Amino acid sequence: MLTMVSDGSMTVHSEDGDYLLVDKPLDWTSFDVVAKIRGAYKRNGLQRKIGHCGTLDPRATGLLILATGKKTKTISSLEMLDKAYEGVIRLGARTVSLDTETPEYACCDTSHLSDEEIRAAAESFLGSQLQQPPMHSAVWHNGQRLYELARKGQEVPERKTRQIEIYQFDITAISLPYVYFYIKVSKGSYIRVIADEFGEKLGVGGYLDSLRRVSVGHFNLSGAMSVSEIIEEIAQAATIEE
Repeated sequence: MLTMVSDGSMTVHSEDGDYLLVDKPLDWTSFDVVAKIRGAYKRNGLQRKIGHCGTLDPRATGLLILATGKKTKTISSLEMLDKAYEGVIRLGARTVSLDTETPEYACCDTSHLSDEEIRAAAESFLGSQLQQPPMHSAVWHNGQRLYELARKGQEVPERKTRQIEIYQFDITAISLPYVYFYIKVSKGSYIRVIADEFGEKLGVGGYLDSLRRVSVGHFNLSGAMSVSEIIEEIAQAATIEE
């Protein structure tokens, strides 16, 4: 939802700024969402500083938090919050991007895997670990995003690892070669990397087939609105202010 104020109403135009909870569409970048909503404010004569509180990959959907006005000063604190996702891992195949952005390769049979093996593999990921960001990510390297280099066929092997925490990794359904899951992780965790390592642990390879962010800290997807709904709210706010 939009920012909650004391009387229980939602706003997109408070003087102190707002948090906008967006249900990001598939194939939109986080910047696409920011640009679209910034444009809506501008068209309606409501000049607002705006930014997002943590990137969500183009091939992922779900909760993206935007901050406007004075709330943009709190972006760094929101980026530190834990995040939860629902998704699907495709076992028995790999991709260079670790998701559906690039074609499959190294396909193999998965019928020998038991539910017990799959659930045990997920449980083994719980806890603290080092993770290397994937090449297809928005991490900066010498003034360029890693994904920009990856799309040129370049590899940066010395990508700096980061400490992450996996708090929960539940297998919610199994229909091989697809495995459905819920995962809760710390800031900076790449679910695509976890999907790749999960397939590796099971000896068949794997990649992230779909992903939906369902929460960021205490903010939940159930309270989010579509981009078009927020644009409508902005237009209505402008009418009220006139």
